[in-house]
Amino acid sequence: MSLHEDAVLVLKRYEAQPELRDLYLEHLAAHPDGVYKPCTAGHVTGSALVVDPQRGRVLLTLHKKLGMWLQMGGHCEPGDTTLAEVALREAAEESGIASGLTLLPGGPVRLDRHPIPAPCNWHLDVQYAALAPVGAVAEISEESLDLRWFPYEEVAAVADTSVVLLLEAARARLGA
Repeated sequence: MSLHEDAVLVLKRYEAQPELRDLYLEHLAAHPDGVYKPCTAGHVTGSALVVDPQRGRVLLTLHKKLGMWLQMGGHCEPGDTTLAEVALREAAEESGIASGLTLLPGGPVRLDRHPIPAPCNWHLDVQYAALAPVGAVAEISEESLDLRWFPYEEVAAVADTSVVLLLEAARARLGA
């Protein structure tokens, strides 16, 4: 199965946010390269909010280009075979947590479509939550200005609405 086929399958199974889900599916139907960065009509990305439920906190990165506190995430690469793999790879790369991250069961927790500068135009982000292993030590990557754990209650003060909604969805799935 190709990454494109996996993306279609994952999105067809995703029952929340039906209008946005359908927009993603229409995009993939119209663009066989719609999971990769060169697709100028927009492209699917994968991200994961790294969560430490035992301590009630999340790990956010201060994005180097955007100057915003965000979850870990990024572009699909040619070797990727699933969106879950993309999200987990990006979470590990950007958090510096080399082993032990696991995706929260149940597939993506949210979708978020946001504009980006041309020539790409749109990110169609498929958002997961990744559970941090006990005692996880984060290390800043080259893609970040900073990396920091934030208590759930502080996220709204530092991050934009998309991150706040992702945290709410992750916490709902965790039952927290």
